[in-house]
Amino acid sequence: MTDKQRPHPTPDDRELRLWKVGRALTLAFVAAVVVASGIFYGLVELLDFREIDSTEKLDAKTLFDLVKLSFGVVAGAGALVALVVAYRRQRVDEVGAHREATRLHTERFSQAVDKLGSDSPAVRLGGVHALAGLADDAPDDNLRQTCIDVLCAYLQLPFTPDPGDDAAHQEEHNRYLALRKVRHTILRLIGDHYRRPRGTHRSWQGCDLDLTGVTIDCDLSFRGATFSDCLVSFEGATFSDGIISFDDATFSSGRVSWHRATFSGGMVLFDGAMFCGSTVSFAGAAFCGSVMSFRRVAFSGGSVAFTATRFADHGVTFQAAVFSGGDVSFEHATFCGSAVDFDYTTFTAGEVSFRDATFRDGEVTFREAAFTGGEVLFVRSGFHGGQVAFRDTRFVGGLLAFNEAAFSAGEVSFRRGAFSDGMVIFHDVELSGGAVNFLDATGSIPHGLMGAVSTSTSGSVTLPSGWQAPSS
Repeated sequence: MTDKQRPHPTPDDRELRLWKVGRALTLAFVAAVVVASGIFYGLVELLDFREIDSTEKLDAKTLFDLVKLSFGVVAGAGALVALVVAYRRQRVDEVGAHREATRLHTERFSQAVDKLGSDSPAVRLGGVHALAGLADDAPDDNLRQTCIDVLCAYLQLPFTPDPGDDAAHQEEHNRYLALRKVRHTILRLIGDHYRRPRGTHRSWQGCDLDLTGVTIDCDLSFRGATFSDCLVSFEGATFSDGIISFDDATFSSGRVSWHRATFSGGMVLFDGAMFCGSTVSFAGAAFCGSVMSFRRVAFSGGSVAFTATRFADHGVTFQAAVFSGGDVSFEHATFCGSAVDFDYTTFTAGEVSFRDATFRDGEVTFREAAFTGGEVLFVRSGFHGGQVAFRDTRFVGGLLAFNEAAFSAGEVSFRRGAFSDGMVIFHDVELSGGAVNFLDATGSIPHGLMGAVSTSTSGSVTLPSGWQAPSS
């Protein structure tokens, strides 16, 4: 992970910083005199005293009051000194306790790391739980982050693949299963701790999580987790099995990256997740065997990028998602055999970009989607096979642009679309093959469509009866 951020240590975390006694006492006396003077003059004003009676003789009562005042001043000074000394002692004790806790944490950390490097899978498993417990009990965020980093580093270590369960490799197979259990335990503990609300015991939310290049071949749940003020990296990770759940998770700040990750099996779920201020990247990711679900996702801020992403096989669904702010980019994405589903999705603000995307086989659907604001751009996209469907879609605001797009195969369908407001643009579109279907569409003709039809060299463009194709 690049540009990692760490919690900034406070002075108490590393060293004790106290003023010298003389300086501390001087400042304490000055502060006491200023406060006492303020209180005295405040009372004089409050009680409306205008002058003080004077006398030439010092009687016994006045002398006794002066003696009491003198002792009171001395006692107050002594109390002030005691207070300063007590404060310094308390601070020394606190820092000493912190140092002792840090020393004990370091000893336990060394023992846990030794266990994690053991040849015995059972001992390694004990080291995993010991490190997780140390992270829970860490006296400061830096030490907690160190424990998390060690667990992540273990997952990043290369491991021998399964040799098979035949008789000749039974021992190696059993060892593989045992070590896989260690890795799966770490992943389960990570998910458990990141699901706990921030600020509660055993919560790791707010800490960086580096799973760069890790193979995730088991169930992993971040359901309901909040990712804010941290860096989370799945860059280059491989999701090959199990169910990975980010259902109802919140991405509110910080950065989360799936850059060049490979989704080759299992399911990855973002149902009900909220992207409201973070930077999320799927750039260069490959979806070639997993099922991705973004149902009911809300994009209300920040940015989500799918630049140079490849969708092949299986499906990605954004059903009933809400794009109400921020930018979501599928630029340079390649859809080459998968089903990507935006059915019932609402686009009300922000920008969703398919610039330079390639649609080759597979199916991308926007059935009954609503474009009521914002922009959805297919600029310079290539439709070379498969089907892109906008059936029963409502265009009542915002912008849907196909500028410089190329239709050479497959089908793009706007059947029963309602073009009642906003702008749908087909400027400089090349219709050299495939089919574009507007059958039963209602409303205004999309800008530039008739010009594109008039210059079409091949393919089929089906228009409703109210939209007349230009005569050749």
